[in-house]
Amino acid sequence: MDREPDLDRLVCPTCEREHAPSERFCGECGMPLVHPDATGEVEEVDSRREYARKVKPQYSEGDLVKVAYAGSLPEAELIQGLLLEEGIPSMVRRAPGFDVPDFLAGGPRDVLVPESGAEAARQALNGRQPD
Repeated sequence: MDREPDLDRLVCPTCEREHAPSERFCGECGMPLVHPDATGEVEEVDSRREYARKVKPQYSEGDLVKVAYAGSLPEAELIQGLLLEEGIPSMVRRAPGFDVPDFLAGGPRDVLVPESGAEAARQALNGRQPD
């Protein structure tokens, strides 16, 4: 049975420090804050939340922009992993012309990022540290 969260306080899931309800990120480690359940326990982190914790908010705004081309889905997923290590969210889309049923499982992919993270993504993929 799910327990109701305690909405009067927030806790950092990493360092477990308590924060005021008006705060959104931990001042110590920068992680997004969560509400503890009624027992005071912090819920386990699923893969979607783990992904969201790695994303830097400044790189998540604007229209999607193509920053890379991959010859296959595994290559595109590798690029996504490199971008996520820098805090840049991304998505993969089948390249135009390969969106027919015969090519759904294979074919080239475009890697897209929000406009605010495009320059940092290009720097990360070229081997330079993003600013």
